[in-house]
Amino acid sequence: MLGEVRGGVILAEKRAIVINENDNVATLIADVTAGEIVLVSREDKEENMTVTQDIKFGHKFAIKPIAIGEEIIKYSEVIGRATAPISVGEHAHVHNIESMRGRGDIKEA
Repeated sequence: MLGEVRGGVILAEKRAIVINENDNVATLIADVTAGEIVLVSREDKEENMTVTQDIKFGHKFAIKPIAIGEEIIKYSEVIGRATAPISVGEHAHVHNIESMRGRGDIKEA
């Protein structure tokens, strides 16, 4: 659903937040359905992005292409690494991310 017009651009009503410019995922603050346009707010920028899957409130989606093995960055912190390629707008969760914290089989940075 689209809402406010700002600078000649119609902005989406549903929103996601990005805390730091280095983040490669956004956190949704509402449930969304596949194909829905979401307003992503980061620092001093807002941008419409389309999600490719149904995603629940509080979950993440990629705002940049993420390659296998690439670190997942949320709130300027590494929260895991991709176990599969993650496209822009795709749900980023346990099915395509593995945690890197508290594991004895890998060295923490």
